[in-house]
Amino acid sequence: MKTKLYAFIPLVILIVIGLFFAIELRKGPSKMPSVMINRPMPEFVLQPILEDQEPFAFSDLSGQVSLVNIFGSWCAACVVEHPVLMRLAHREGVAIYGVAWRDTAIDASNWLQKYGNPYRKIGLDAESLLAIDLGVTGAPETFLVDKSGNIRFKQVGPISNQAWEQTIKPMILLLEAEE
Repeated sequence: MKTKLYAFIPLVILIVIGLFFAIELRKGPSKMPSVMINRPMPEFVLQPILEDQEPFAFSDLSGQVSLVNIFGSWCAACVVEHPVLMRLAHREGVAIYGVAWRDTAIDASNWLQKYGNPYRKIGLDAESLLAIDLGVTGAPETFLVDKSGNIRFKQVGPISNQAWEQTIKPMILLLEAEE
């Protein structure tokens, strides 16, 4: 009888581990905390992907609340998010800056010609230097930066209309009201 009882111990352990993973997976990747929240945006200067633009630098974010969107022409989820970014930039007047991550200037430029350009400036981060400093884990990711250049929120995954209305827009309004 004791032998039969011991045979179920691995099964019980497996069930407990499975429950733990199921609970954690339900939280989703967008719930991952970022160590960058309430810290300064790293200093950077990224070469532009469009010929008629200046480099995109940390100084471009100064004095305004803005979104820094990490995207790539290779990113399927970025295509899903892009109509929302276009609406935010053109109808809501949100200052959005783009970082073409793990991309080429030609591919990113062609992608923007196809889907539209919601960005005030776009920098190329082909070697992931800024992405590493920000702790980027995948694309798209978007950082909400306050007037002082501090990261106040990180959206992992596409910005949905719901995420915009319920989370990001209220935060932008609060940050814009700050002196």
